[in-house]
Amino acid sequence: MEEEILERKDAGIPDGLTPSQIVERLDGYIIGQNKAKRFVAVALRNRQRRIKLPEEIREEVAPKNILMIGPTGVGKTEIARRLAKLCGAPFLKIEATKYTEVGYVGRDVESMIRDLMAVGYNMVKAEMQETLREKAGPLVEDQLLDLLLPGSAAKKEDVDGGKKKSNVHILGNLFGSKESPVSGGVIQIKVPKNGVESSSDEGDASQPENDSASGQAAVDGGDMSVTREKFRQMLRDGKLEDRMVDVTVHQQPRISGMEVFSTGSMEDLESSINGLQEMLAGGRNRRKTVSIREARQILMEETLDSLTDRDKVADEAKQRVEQSGIIFIDEIDKIATKGGEGSRQDVSREGVQRDILPIVEGSDVNTKWGVVNTTHILFIGAGAFSVSAPSDLIPELQGRFPLRVELDALKKEDFKRILTEPKNALIKQYEALLGTEGVTLKFTDEAIDRMAFIAEDVNSHAENIGARRLHTIMETVLEDLSFEADTHRGETITIDEAFVNDKLKGIMQNQDLERYIL
Repeated sequence: MEEEILERKDAGIPDGLTPSQIVERLDGYIIGQNKAKRFVAVALRNRQRRIKLPEEIREEVAPKNILMIGPTGVGKTEIARRLAKLCGAPFLKIEATKYTEVGYVGRDVESMIRDLMAVGYNMVKAEMQETLREKAGPLVEDQLLDLLLPGSAAKKEDVDGGKKKSNVHILGNLFGSKESPVSGGVIQIKVPKNGVESSSDEGDASQPENDSASGQAAVDGGDMSVTREKFRQMLRDGKLEDRMVDVTVHQQPRISGMEVFSTGSMEDLESSINGLQEMLAGGRNRRKTVSIREARQILMEETLDSLTDRDKVADEAKQRVEQSGIIFIDEIDKIATKGGEGSRQDVSREGVQRDILPIVEGSDVNTKWGVVNTTHILFIGAGAFSVSAPSDLIPELQGRFPLRVELDALKKEDFKRILTEPKNALIKQYEALLGTEGVTLKFTDEAIDRMAFIAEDVNSHAENIGARRLHTIMETVLEDLSFEADTHRGETITIDEAFVNDKLKGIMQNQDLERYIL
């Protein structure tokens, strides 16, 4: 039993992240909302715990889907963005408003599972190719040498092959392409008399002539081999990185097999038809003149792609998606019908809810990598619910999101922390941006306190847009400085409370103007 558990241990999410560690990492980018962070952290940890269970119990443990409720700008979407980097499992964030009811123009809800499967496939493919990179290195190096020394590989093979098989002489490629360094050659094969293979020491009139030709080929091949090895060493030393070569790039058609003629916009349909044409034509070959540095990257990608076992990647990706996949459905409140009243034209609301329901409950969805079962995929819904309420969702869908967490509206102290504490804090961003112009910004505590107060005040009597209000305030305060930054090169500018009041004075006094600017 212990061995079985260990085998399942690495089936998706890394085992190292505990709920407290997940919350700690989210704290680096999201201020407050501790309750939402804890719910999400426990949900992620339960994914790991379930994978370690015996199979008969594991199949009975269903994920506890989460519904996050809170005003816009308080961190719902940011939590999703950071989760994508933390969870180590196939993760997809989608907008509920992009889907329409089956039978109408637009994307059907099953496409979210196909998109999640694509994410999982690319994730597993990248991991597998990373393990193959060492094996692909020598192959790419030989291809680069072929580009630098056309024909050197063929001569080397001719000499080596002549030593092993005296009755076969390959002088070229009869059906070589125009790009081939040895196009239009001849393949000569000695046919043994009376069905008996001639021995290498069998004497005939042509033997001296053949020996002479073979010796000359060996000399030429030996010189080319020495030159090839010199170029190989120069490649490894990085002395040829800027040399230009011609590379033939084979572009595979990018097309989803399950959505070739799915309902969508005319642009999507046109793209699908073009992709289908390319697929039937076998893709396109395009010659590019690039440096050795770029050619190495192109050839590495093509070599890794040829070495990758696509079936194995698809099987592993399907396993991860089914056991560890997570879908974050943002703006789920936009598909709720207020008071249960809907219109026949509203094909992106209640109809979408009915279509999402079987996906969340658990169903089989066809993808080009196989059939994916959604029973154990974790769904996290999020919405402001400012116009509608969670109770406006159809009852069956409400029941599939048993865990509900309300995110708090941001206060003055939260705004102050948002401006300074996170790794991607707004003040740090503006200091870095103007630093590229040689301008040093310094914000006083009073200025930060004043901007936080204004953000809370405007949100309280205007539309509450949460932390996004800070973006508007910061842009307004620094508008003139950002425009004239080149004239302040080498200066240190202090942003204090008086500076903030001066830039926002007229706007704060005029309520109508404030409504449009802040």
